[in-house]
Amino acid sequence: MKRIEAEQFTKRLTDHGEGPVRLDRHGLAVLDMLAGDVVLIDDSGAETRREHLGEVVAAIRPRRSGGFVAGLEHGFCLLNDRFAVTETVTCWTAPGVRMNDGACDPLGRFWCGSMAYDLTPGAGALWRFDPAGGVVEAIEGIGCSNGLAWTRDGTRGYYVDSLTGRVDILELGPDGAIADRRPFADVTGEGFPDGIAVDLAGGVWLALFGSGLLLHFDGTGRRDAEIAVPVRQVTACTFAGPDYSELYITTSRFGLTDPEAAAGAVFRAKPDVGGFAPYTFGG
Repeated sequence: MKRIEAEQFTKRLTDHGEGPVRLDRHGLAVLDMLAGDVVLIDDSGAETRREHLGEVVAAIRPRRSGGFVAGLEHGFCLLNDRFAVTETVTCWTAPGVRMNDGACDPLGRFWCGSMAYDLTPGAGALWRFDPAGGVVEAIEGIGCSNGLAWTRDGTRGYYVDSLTGRVDILELGPDGAIADRRPFADVTGEGFPDGIAVDLAGGVWLALFGSGLLLHFDGTGRRDAEIAVPVRQVTACTFAGPDYSELYITTSRFGLTDPEAAAGAVFRAKPDVGGFAPYTFGG
């Protein structure tokens, strides 16, 4: 199995870094999730801007019409190109549950999943925000909704409910709803499965929180490579950089009494197979 060493790309930027994504001309964005901040980074690794969106910012993606869509603590919001919130959609009001991670699908819908702050099993759900403004609770009874990404050809999605210890395949039916969900890769006992990125070959990079590793599975679910990061709490990853050939990795120092000096920094690595631009929101 091939082993790749990640290099540090930025200084420490976040307490709980999450949700990295390329936002067109704004460069690479990472989330200081539990601070509610979007942090923009230039090609040198320097922070260029920090925008506060709320108590929590769970995920952010570009909109085809300009601006961005984001998952907030209890729902969704639309932002203009200056990161000002122009519309909010509340999915629930009860405390104790928050949005956690999300992504757009090839049809331009924004999916974002929730979790209980105390990780109560079954307290979360996977939500879908449609370009026309409607909201659908697509899957109930989720433990900790985490990584979500689609293949380049759009034929399948990959999804992580961390409490299951695995990555699942999601297949969409003709009506755009989830028609099938089945196991793809199991990492039970190896760490806490977190964020993912899909490469051009349909393989999946999985951040394994608590292990200092990202694991790669090819399209059949066979593990064939890993990336080592000198920080235990790796959280998420995305393809960006030249031709989307580099993998950028977020890390966290949340809850640690003795975090590594670089915990909260962004790292990068160069896998053999690169990725592609993130799908955008159709609204």
